[in-house]
Amino acid sequence: MIKKYLNWKNLLVVIAVMIALTALYYANQLTKKLAHEERKKVEIVQQAFEIVAKENSGDLTLAFTLINSNETIPLINTDSKDNIININNIDTVSTQDGEKNSNLLKEKLAELKAMHPPITIKISDTEKQYVYYGESELLRQLRMFPYILLIILFLFLIIVVSFITSNNRQIQDRVWVGMSKETAHQLGTPLTSLVAWIEYLKETEIEKPALVEMQKDVERLKLIADRFSKIGSVPQLYQEVLQTRLHEIVGYMQKRASKNITFSINSNKEDVLVVISGPLFDWVIENLIRNALDAMDGKGAIAITIQDEITQTIIDVTDTGKGISQSNIKKVFKPGFSTKKRGWGLGLSLAKRIMSEYHYGDIFVKKSELGKGTTFRIILKR
Repeated sequence: MIKKYLNWKNLLVVIAVMIALTALYYANQLTKKLAHEERKKVEIVQQAFEIVAKENSGDLTLAFTLINSNETIPLINTDSKDNIININNIDTVSTQDGEKNSNLLKEKLAELKAMHPPITIKISDTEKQYVYYGESELLRQLRMFPYILLIILFLFLIIVVSFITSNNRQIQDRVWVGMSKETAHQLGTPLTSLVAWIEYLKETEIEKPALVEMQKDVERLKLIADRFSKIGSVPQLYQEVLQTRLHEIVGYMQKRASKNITFSINSNKEDVLVVISGPLFDWVIENLIRNALDAMDGKGAIAITIQDEITQTIIDVTDTGKGISQSNIKKVFKPGFSTKKRGWGLGLSLAKRIMSEYHYGDIFVKKSELGKGTTFRIILKR
């Protein structure tokens, strides 16, 4: 179960989360320390306010020097009735003529009250003043730093994952194209020999029906070689009658399937015109039929249903086979995935690519139920 989640993408996410949590922790510790230092600084200023408030005479130079030494922390000094006595490092409340806007001052005071509990200035047993303070620009930036770092980190992560995924896809595409070209090349030599042998057999006394079927199989091999050679290049698309192509495919596959399997083609219109690459489209349908035959173990039914609409043509290929488990439905189109003992698991993956990249359509599992069968849906857009 754990191995299922052990891949490089999840590892990158875990590393990114660990870095982010570490940054948040240390930034939080630094923020607490700086906030503590700022409060101590405010307490010194509070003592200076207290000296100024109590001393009616004498040298108050030191007290005013301490008050003016605070150049970063916004302060508001009020009496017990919230009447503002002094303000420090608050410039946003001034009007154009330099006067203080009382409404803005009250709003700023309410903001500072919400940020920190006030520091009390005890003038006498009955009289008190309060110092409300905010945060310096440095402290605000320090609070924001880990979140900005987090955003940058995850943007970087997205870029890296996108790049690696794109690069892997390109490598995979090159492998597919190379494999397809090599397959077409390898099929060429025995095909040439088979064609020569069939011509020879035509001149001898041999059963004509058998020879016709052999000829069909050779033509099929030529078609397969042609299909493989088209992978990696842009195919030509032509308008064709869909039913005609489907009947040809079904006719060929039916002769090579068990007699206990029935085939049917149904359509909501008589002649449905579609723009396709015939050889590649046939490959997709044959792949679905072949998979359906493997899933039915020699007995069942395969139904192809055509629904022609204004913007698209829908083709459903339904079988009465073993079905696909819900956990495997999302995997069937992945290269290398197969539940069969033989094969490389590339058939449906290539079918997906043929429909999406060459026909600008789609193919997916519409529904599947274990023990009852599967329906694959193909969508061809206008």
